[in-house]
Amino acid sequence: MKRRDLLKTYRVLESFNTALAMEGNGPHPQGQKEEAGVKKQRLSVSRFLPRLVFWLLLCAAAYVACFLKHPLLYGWRALETPALLAIAGLGMWRALEQHKRAGCRWQKLEPSLRCLACLAVLFLVAGQEGRFRWQQYQVLKGGVAMERMGRHFVVGFRSFDEVTPLAERGLIGGIYLTRRNLKGETVASLRARIDAIQARRHHAGLPPLFVMADQEGGAVSHLSPLLAPMPSLASLARMYSGSPETLESRARAHGETQGKSLAQLGVNMNLSPVVDLKHASSGSWRDRHSRIAERAIAADADTVIRVAAAYSEGLRANGVLPTVKHFPGLGRVRGDTHLVKASLRQDSAQRDEDWRPFRSVTARASAAMMLSHVLLPEIDPARPASLSRALVQDILRRKRGWNFQGILITDDLNMGAVYVDGIGRAATAALDAGVDLILVSYDPDQYYRALYVAAESWRSGAIGSQREAESATRLDTFWRQSTTGPNSTDGKPE
Repeated sequence: MKRRDLLKTYRVLESFNTALAMEGNGPHPQGQKEEAGVKKQRLSVSRFLPRLVFWLLLCAAAYVACFLKHPLLYGWRALETPALLAIAGLGMWRALEQHKRAGCRWQKLEPSLRCLACLAVLFLVAGQEGRFRWQQYQVLKGGVAMERMGRHFVVGFRSFDEVTPLAERGLIGGIYLTRRNLKGETVASLRARIDAIQARRHHAGLPPLFVMADQEGGAVSHLSPLLAPMPSLASLARMYSGSPETLESRARAHGETQGKSLAQLGVNMNLSPVVDLKHASSGSWRDRHSRIAERAIAADADTVIRVAAAYSEGLRANGVLPTVKHFPGLGRVRGDTHLVKASLRQDSAQRDEDWRPFRSVTARASAAMMLSHVLLPEIDPARPASLSRALVQDILRRKRGWNFQGILITDDLNMGAVYVDGIGRAATAALDAGVDLILVSYDPDQYYRALYVAAESWRSGAIGSQREAESATRLDTFWRQSTTGPNSTDGKPE
């Protein structure tokens, strides 16, 4: 009896355990709800995330479209407009497909908004591209205003085929050479191209082109390796600092060697030497491009004057016009005008010290002078040096001031310090101030925008006709008096 009772008890316990196991593994109302909630949450995320990515991408496309053909996007220029049109077009197609599949009115709302946003981006891109093409067409069409303003522009370019018609028709006054537009060229082939373009200018009855390079030596050697790299004037000053006479003779020999190699290419103007003084404040972490601490010759103004003047005389001896830069001096400037606006506050003693190399070297070597985009609040609180009529007319040009009658050139108008307010406005302000040459080198497409606005401004009287005429006279006088022509002493090709 006991054995049978034990067997029954075992069977009852076994069935009870089986029931418990089935209850634990089987569907539970609370577990079902939690699992359904997780699935719903995952489904919501999977639907929301693509939409979020789409809106972020479309906002980025709209932002880029607002600044279409910005110099900072120059490397993407060939893909810029097609990519924006593709993003907006595909987004619009996808939104229309979802709109068709949507059931109720509320489900159609979000696809409709996306479709409208894509359409707005398409119109924005098309409008910006169309405006640029219209300005380019107007410039290429030419005319009195375009030619009159165009003679003040020095431009970068992608190829000689692009820039030759501009030069031949008098729509530019100079070209800027750098390794980016000289790929595949040799010294002989480049000289042949420059001679050909100068000959076309001569046959058209136009003055020679300014053919510019930025060949300082050292880190800034934009024609190397086409030309053999040379050390910077700063390294020369450190090497021969103990002997002023040796330093000066070495600097002149340095200029003669560099001038000879530039003249062999047909270059007649070099954007060198740097005469900014090297101050203790030079070399701020925010200065990523100017690097004045690296490029400045010395901290002592007398040393800078000796080296820069001797070097400039060496360039001039070989028919290359030197250009002192970057007035009023960037040694004390914290910001980088390549990217942002920057200002310079100096007391009178600091100003006299920083300006002395510019005044002395231009007087001794008949050098041109480049104006930087730094703001001088004490002189002109509204405009940087390169665009300031108060600085150019009241200090540099005025007979009671410097009485400087040489050539003034702006730093590149593609730089952020002035481009942010509009490159056309910058060109207009510089020409109205009495600056002789407008440099548009990094992004050549900006030339069309700048010249179009400048020509319209001249027609409307926003550019003083007398100051522009005086500037044009300075350029003509330079070519009449100069021996910097590409193949002869009168500046005309043989």
